[in-house]
Amino acid sequence: MPEDGVTVQTIAHISLLVRDYDEAIAFFVQKLGFRLVEDTPLEPGKRWVLVAPATSTGTALLLARATTREQQAQIGNQSGGRVFLFLQTDDFARDYAAMLARGVVFREGPRREVYGTVAVFEDLCGNRWDLIEPAG
Repeated sequence: MPEDGVTVQTIAHISLLVRDYDEAIAFFVQKLGFRLVEDTPLEPGKRWVLVAPATSTGTALLLARATTREQQAQIGNQSGGRVFLFLQTDDFARDYAAMLARGVVFREGPRREVYGTVAVFEDLCGNRWDLIEPAG
């Protein structure tokens, strides 16, 4: 622990269940414009795959291939139908147009809220995300 008594912590990765590593990598890199941070083979059939927004220096998604029936049942519904993840942008119009052009499925059109401009989209498995540009 540092001398001032403050512990430094960050959320490094968020695990996202997927059907197939390569299918998920293609979606995040080609459709959302993410970068592949790491793809390391582990034991047979298992890989350590991290993706993150192209300019992000923080949290990355760990793409975890579902291997059990219980895990497979949760693919696309990791948050019980609520928005699961929030992709923040500094230019909503630019990113919304680019995502539409690349075939990302939006569940609703853009709307302005007190906290910013937002639209809900789905990833390749059906998890809901907010594309959001904060107000102000």
